[in-house]
Amino acid sequence: MANGIMYVDNIRVEFDDSHKTVLEVCQKAGVEVPNFCFHSDLSVYGACRMCMVEDDKGNIEAACQMLPRNGLRIRTNTSRLLRYRRTIMELILAAHCRDCTTCEKNRSCRLQEMAMRFGIHDLRFADTRDIPPVDRSSKAITVDMSKCILCGDCVRVCEEMQGMSILHFVGRGPNLRIAATDDAKLSETHCVSCGQCSAVCTTGAITVKNEIGLAWKALHDPSKRVVFQIAPAVRVALGEAYRLPPGENVLDLLVTALKIMGADEVYDTIFGADLTIREEGAEFLRRLETGENLPLMTSCCPAWVRYVEQERPEFLKNLSSALSPMQMFATVLKDNYQKKDAEDGRTTYHIAIMPCTAKKMEAARPEFRRFGVPNVDLVLTTQEVIKMIKESGIHFLQLEKESPDLPYGMGSGAAEIFGSTGGVAEAVVRFCMPEKDKNTLRMIAHSGLRGNDPIRFATFRVGERDVRVAVVNGLANAKTLLDQISAGEVQVDIVEVMSCRGGCVSGAGQPYSLMAGKLKRAEGLYEIDRSAMFKRAERNPVLNSMYADDLNERHHELLHYSYAGAHEEE
Repeated sequence: MANGIMYVDNIRVEFDDSHKTVLEVCQKAGVEVPNFCFHSDLSVYGACRMCMVEDDKGNIEAACQMLPRNGLRIRTNTSRLLRYRRTIMELILAAHCRDCTTCEKNRSCRLQEMAMRFGIHDLRFADTRDIPPVDRSSKAITVDMSKCILCGDCVRVCEEMQGMSILHFVGRGPNLRIAATDDAKLSETHCVSCGQCSAVCTTGAITVKNEIGLAWKALHDPSKRVVFQIAPAVRVALGEAYRLPPGENVLDLLVTALKIMGADEVYDTIFGADLTIREEGAEFLRRLETGENLPLMTSCCPAWVRYVEQERPEFLKNLSSALSPMQMFATVLKDNYQKKDAEDGRTTYHIAIMPCTAKKMEAARPEFRRFGVPNVDLVLTTQEVIKMIKESGIHFLQLEKESPDLPYGMGSGAAEIFGSTGGVAEAVVRFCMPEKDKNTLRMIAHSGLRGNDPIRFATFRVGERDVRVAVVNGLANAKTLLDQISAGEVQVDIVEVMSCRGGCVSGAGQPYSLMAGKLKRAEGLYEIDRSAMFKRAERNPVLNSMYADDLNERHHELLHYSYAGAHEEE
């Protein structure tokens, strides 16, 4: 039911309670009002002033802060507004690095897009700034504040979604800038490498750390056997770079592209996810039996693990000792390929394609090295792989499809949904539930684990007791849940935490998207699960064979690490 009618450039538009600002009403009318600092997933800031509109009385106001009201008439492209916006653009560009051709965000930069839109070719103002040094200290992202336009999106996402407040506005007037706490390098702060600041940055000021050169070097080295693994969330987002809808599964096309680029073998991270399900599920059942260190908290998300280590160490004992799917896969791969490497006189170089910038940090952790060699030699994000495909001149959508290699290309439907918030918890519940029929699967799917609410709860009957599961996404929401657990306000047995809102599908290494697109990516993973050959990790025949051989004796050595100290005893 419409709450009112507005006129945008003489276009009649009905609006309701879902339209919080005039900017959103303009979007409904099909009019793209220029802006830099409006992000529908964040609070309204109104800093850039590019979205000014003019009413029928000649008043101008920022559309992102203007409330829609019945009968309001506005114009978005008067001569006055055009002059105003061009002046703002000139001032922003005058205080901005303009080495566009070498910028990570070239052709995907909002500032570049707006400069072209308003025909800005010459500047009347000189750049008199002191150019700050580029901060490359983080394992996950690169910070170049010479490209910052002070939109504030990074500050707000760090505070509002992640509750970290690593980035702040510093100074006043012409000296206003964005910096980390105490002007420290990111590596010197409590940054958890989630990379969400880079995901919302409208320019090239904060970008995913580019390690494409290392990948090409390995691919061109005949002494290296280059083996890839591909995370579930990647396959439902990469296609967006080629105008496919969010959620479209392009895994088989990506496998073909990697083989063309020189990959020796390409596997699927869902194999590692099945390992994680079995190990984490068994660990949870042991803890449930003894009552020790409950609730068990998932450890698949490296940003979440780092958060607990730095901010809430009292919960370290609760973290599952099961490695993440990326690390489990890599450990088993490197262990099994030792003999093959010796016979062939080659070294296995393992590259993981991930949706997440924090995976770069995880791969670099010294704990995840065996015999002095990292389990994962390199992590590439979805964005980086897209750039490599384009650099190769590959016509992605014209490729023939090729499935991941065997034996490590096989996994369950439960492993596919790891990329969505609630997916890890659902996979573990499927493992732990004694009933294995289709009706049980349907019950779990509709239990409340799925969705996008910040914190969700569900209860299941496991053996002789009820098990309560909590699912939370976004570190700010995780903080709330941890506070409730500490205060005794919430009683749960297992907690799944993903740092990014929506889960891994929303990772900072993915193509840019608003929440509506991220939810479609998640639905794409559930669609793959629906058509999967088998739905539970314990039905993976390759894993069953490995456990029957020697993995059952070595699983704790290869697949676990205790963040709280010594490994748990069996």
